[in-house]
Amino acid sequence: MRAERFFRDHLPVAGRVVPNLFEREDDPLYPPQALREALANAFCHRDYSIGGGSVGIAIYDDRLEICSSGSLHFGLTAADLYKPHESLPWNPIIADVFYRRGIIETWGRGTIKMAEMMDRAGLPQPEIEEIPGAVVVRFRATRYQPPTRVGHDLTDRQREILDALASAGAVRLGEILPLLKTKTAERALREDLKHLRRLKLVACKGHARGARWSLERQAK
Repeated sequence: MRAERFFRDHLPVAGRVVPNLFEREDDPLYPPQALREALANAFCHRDYSIGGGSVGIAIYDDRLEICSSGSLHFGLTAADLYKPHESLPWNPIIADVFYRRGIIETWGRGTIKMAEMMDRAGLPQPEIEEIPGAVVVRFRATRYQPPTRVGHDLTDRQREILDALASAGAVRLGEILPLLKTKTAERALREDLKHLRRLKLVACKGHARGARWSLERQAK
Protein backbone atom coordinates (compact mmCIF):
# COMPACT_ATOMS: atom_id res chain seq x y z
CA MET A 1 0.00 0.00 0.00
CA ARG A 2 1.14 3.56 -0.68
CA ALA A 3 0.28 4.42 2.94
CA GLU A 4 2.72 1.79 4.22
CA ARG A 5 5.46 3.20 1.99
CA PHE A 6 4.69 6.65 3.39
CA PHE A 7 5.16 5.30 6.92
CA ARG A 8 8.48 3.64 5.98
CA ASP A 9 9.74 6.87 4.42
CA HIS A 10 8.73 9.24 7.20
CA LEU A 11 8.61 7.44 10.55
CA PRO A 12 11.76 7.42 12.72
CA VAL A 13 13.57 4.10 13.11
CA ALA A 14 16.06 3.57 15.93
CA GLY A 15 18.90 1.26 14.92
CA ARG A 16 21.13 -0.58 17.36
CA VAL A 17 23.97 -3.05 17.12
CA VAL A 18 23.27 -6.27 19.03
CA PRO A 19 26.26 -8.31 20.29
CA ASN A 20 27.00 -11.46 18.24
CA LEU A 21 24.75 -10.33 15.40
CA PHE A 22 26.22 -9.18 12.09
CA GLU A 23 23.24 -7.04 11.05
CA ARG A 24 21.90 -3.97 12.79
CA GLU A 25 18.52 -4.39 14.53
CA ASP A 26 15.94 -1.72 13.70
CA ASP A 27 13.29 -0.56 16.15
CA PRO A 28 10.50 1.46 14.45
CA LEU A 29 8.71 4.09 16.50
CA TYR A 30 5.40 2.22 16.09
CA PRO A 31 4.95 -1.53 15.39
CA PRO A 32 4.50 -1.79 11.59
CA GLN A 33 1.98 -4.64 11.92
CA ALA A 34 -0.21 -2.54 14.22
CA LEU A 35 -0.24 0.29 11.67
CA ARG A 36 -1.01 -2.19 8.90
CA GLU A 37 -3.94 -3.56 10.90
CA ALA A 38 -5.30 -0.06 11.51
CA LEU A 39 -5.06 0.77 7.81
CA ALA A 40 -6.84 -2.45 6.83
CA ASN A 41 -9.62 -1.69 9.33
CA ALA A 42 -9.96 1.83 7.96
CA PHE A 43 -10.55 0.56 4.42
CA CYS A 44 -12.82 -2.31 5.51
CA HIS A 45 -15.07 -0.09 7.64
CA ARG A 46 -14.99 3.19 5.72
CA ASP A 47 -18.35 4.53 4.56
CA TYR A 48 -17.88 4.81 0.79
CA SER A 49 -21.29 6.47 0.36
CA ILE A 50 -19.93 9.73 1.81
CA GLY A 51 -19.00 12.06 -1.04
CA GLY A 52 -15.41 13.22 -0.86
CA GLY A 53 -14.64 10.70 1.89
CA SER A 54 -11.21 9.15 2.29
CA VAL A 55 -8.75 7.33 4.50
CA GLY A 56 -6.21 9.87 5.73
CA ILE A 57 -2.96 9.52 7.64
CA ALA A 58 -1.07 12.17 9.59
CA ILE A 59 2.25 12.04 11.46
CA TYR A 60 2.95 14.45 14.31
CA ASP A 61 5.86 14.79 16.74
CA ASP A 62 4.03 12.85 19.47
CA ARG A 63 1.41 10.77 17.63
CA LEU A 64 0.20 9.17 14.42
CA GLU A 65 -3.43 9.29 13.27
CA ILE A 66 -5.39 7.23 10.75
CA CYS A 67 -8.75 8.77 9.90
CA SER A 68 -11.55 7.02 7.99
CA SER A 69 -14.79 8.55 6.71
CA GLY A 70 -17.92 7.21 8.40
CA SER A 71 -18.81 6.13 11.91
CA LEU A 72 -18.64 3.11 14.18
CA HIS A 73 -21.29 0.72 12.89
CA PHE A 74 -23.68 -1.90 14.34
CA GLY A 75 -23.90 -0.16 17.72
CA LEU A 76 -20.26 -0.79 18.60
CA THR A 77 -18.37 1.67 20.79
CA ALA A 78 -14.62 2.30 20.96
CA ALA A 79 -14.45 0.35 24.24
CA ASP A 80 -16.21 -2.64 22.61
CA LEU A 81 -13.43 -2.91 20.02
CA TYR A 82 -10.86 -3.85 22.67
CA LYS A 83 -12.96 -6.78 23.88
CA PRO A 84 -13.83 -9.99 21.98
CA HIS A 85 -16.57 -9.03 19.52
CA GLU A 86 -18.22 -10.33 16.39
CA SER A 87 -16.65 -9.26 13.11
CA LEU A 88 -19.17 -7.15 11.18
CA PRO A 89 -17.25 -5.40 8.37
CA TRP A 90 -19.19 -2.56 6.77
CA ASN A 91 -17.66 -3.60 3.43
CA PRO A 92 -17.58 -7.43 3.51
CA ILE A 93 -16.27 -7.80 -0.06
CA ILE A 94 -13.22 -5.64 0.71
CA ALA A 95 -12.72 -7.50 4.00
CA ASP A 96 -12.85 -10.85 2.20
CA VAL A 97 -10.24 -9.72 -0.35
CA PHE A 98 -7.95 -8.51 2.46
CA TYR A 99 -8.40 -11.82 4.29
CA ARG A 100 -7.56 -13.88 1.19
CA ARG A 101 -4.47 -11.75 0.53
CA GLY A 102 -3.28 -12.23 4.12
CA ILE A 103 -3.59 -8.53 4.98
CA ILE A 104 -5.96 -9.40 7.82
CA GLU A 105 -5.73 -12.75 9.58
CA THR A 106 -8.62 -13.23 12.01
CA TRP A 107 -11.85 -11.29 11.74
CA GLY A 108 -12.96 -9.57 14.91
CA ARG A 109 -9.50 -9.40 16.54
CA GLY A 110 -7.83 -6.54 14.64
CA THR A 111 -8.14 -3.88 17.31
CA ILE A 112 -7.26 -6.39 20.06
CA LYS A 113 -4.08 -7.37 18.16
CA MET A 114 -3.18 -3.70 17.74
CA ALA A 115 -3.38 -3.18 21.50
CA GLU A 116 -1.29 -6.31 22.16
CA MET A 117 1.43 -5.27 19.71
CA MET A 118 1.60 -1.75 21.16
CA ASP A 119 1.83 -3.19 24.68
CA ARG A 120 4.73 -5.47 23.67
CA ALA A 121 6.49 -2.42 22.21
CA GLY A 122 6.05 -0.55 25.51
CA LEU A 123 3.59 1.92 23.99
CA PRO A 124 0.09 2.93 25.14
CA GLN A 125 -3.01 1.31 23.69
CA PRO A 126 -4.22 3.01 20.48
CA GLU A 127 -7.01 5.51 21.00
CA ILE A 128 -10.16 5.16 18.90
CA GLU A 129 -12.29 8.29 18.69
CA GLU A 130 -15.49 8.93 16.77
CA ILE A 131 -15.65 12.51 15.51
CA PRO A 132 -18.31 14.10 13.26
CA GLY A 133 -18.12 12.26 9.93
CA ALA A 134 -15.11 10.08 10.72
CA VAL A 135 -13.38 7.60 13.01
CA VAL A 136 -9.81 8.31 14.14
CA VAL A 137 -7.31 5.72 15.37
CA ARG A 138 -4.51 7.46 17.25
CA PHE A 139 -1.10 5.95 18.09
CA ARG A 140 0.93 7.84 20.68
CA ALA A 141 4.69 7.75 21.17
CA THR A 142 6.22 7.65 24.63
CA ARG A 143 9.16 9.80 23.63
CA TYR A 144 9.47 13.14 21.83
CA GLN A 145 10.53 12.90 18.19
CA PRO A 146 12.39 15.98 16.95
CA PRO A 147 11.18 16.95 13.45
CA THR A 148 13.54 16.34 10.52
CA ARG A 149 12.31 19.27 8.41
CA VAL A 150 10.79 22.59 9.47
CA GLY A 151 11.22 24.73 6.38
CA HIS A 152 14.91 23.88 6.79
CA ASP A 153 16.82 20.66 7.30
CA LEU A 154 17.99 20.11 10.87
CA THR A 155 21.40 18.68 11.69
CA ASP A 156 21.79 15.62 13.90
CA ARG A 157 23.12 17.84 16.69
CA GLN A 158 20.14 20.19 16.47
CA ARG A 159 17.77 17.22 16.67
CA GLU A 160 19.75 15.99 19.69
CA ILE A 161 19.32 19.40 21.35
CA LEU A 162 15.55 19.24 20.82
CA ASP A 163 15.47 15.73 22.25
CA ALA A 164 17.46 16.86 25.32
CA LEU A 165 15.12 19.81 25.94
CA ALA A 166 12.09 17.55 25.61
CA SER A 167 13.39 15.47 28.53
CA ALA A 168 14.92 18.21 30.67
CA GLY A 169 12.36 21.00 30.35
CA ALA A 170 13.53 24.59 30.88
CA VAL A 171 17.30 24.57 31.50
CA ARG A 172 20.26 26.92 31.30
CA LEU A 173 22.73 26.67 28.44
CA GLY A 174 25.41 25.14 30.66
CA GLU A 175 22.97 22.41 31.71
CA ILE A 176 22.29 21.40 28.10
CA LEU A 177 25.90 20.52 27.25
CA PRO A 178 26.13 17.47 29.58
CA LEU A 179 22.88 16.11 28.09
CA LEU A 180 24.35 15.89 24.58
CA LYS A 181 26.09 12.72 23.42
CA THR A 182 27.88 14.68 20.71
CA LYS A 183 30.83 16.67 22.04
CA THR A 184 29.82 20.29 21.46
CA ALA A 185 31.49 23.62 22.16
CA GLU A 186 29.41 26.20 24.01
CA ARG A 187 29.71 28.64 21.11
CA ALA A 188 28.34 26.04 18.66
CA LEU A 189 25.48 25.26 21.06
CA ARG A 190 24.58 28.95 21.22
CA GLU A 191 24.44 29.16 17.41
CA ASP A 192 22.28 26.05 17.20
CA LEU A 193 19.88 27.39 19.82
CA LYS A 194 19.60 30.72 17.99
CA HIS A 195 18.83 28.84 14.77
CA LEU A 196 16.20 26.67 16.45
CA ARG A 197 14.68 29.79 18.01
CA ARG A 198 14.38 31.42 14.57
CA LEU A 199 12.54 28.30 13.42
CA LYS A 200 10.23 28.71 16.46
CA LEU A 201 11.18 25.29 17.83
CA VAL A 202 12.72 26.54 21.08
CA ALA A 203 12.02 29.46 23.39
CA CYS A 204 14.23 31.39 25.76
CA LYS A 205 13.22 33.19 28.95
CA GLY A 206 15.57 35.36 30.96
CA HIS A 207 18.87 37.03 30.13
CA ALA A 208 22.57 36.23 29.98
CA ARG A 209 23.65 33.27 32.13
CA GLY A 210 20.25 33.09 33.81
CA ALA A 211 18.39 32.46 30.55
CA ARG A 212 16.51 29.18 30.35
CA TRP A 213 15.86 27.30 27.13
CA SER A 214 12.92 25.00 26.45
CA LEU A 215 10.86 23.64 23.57
CA GLU A 216 8.49 26.24 22.16
CA ARG A 217 5.49 23.98 22.81
CA GLN A 218 6.56 23.53 26.46
CA ALA A 219 6.89 27.28 26.90
CA LYS A 220 3.30 27.74 25.69
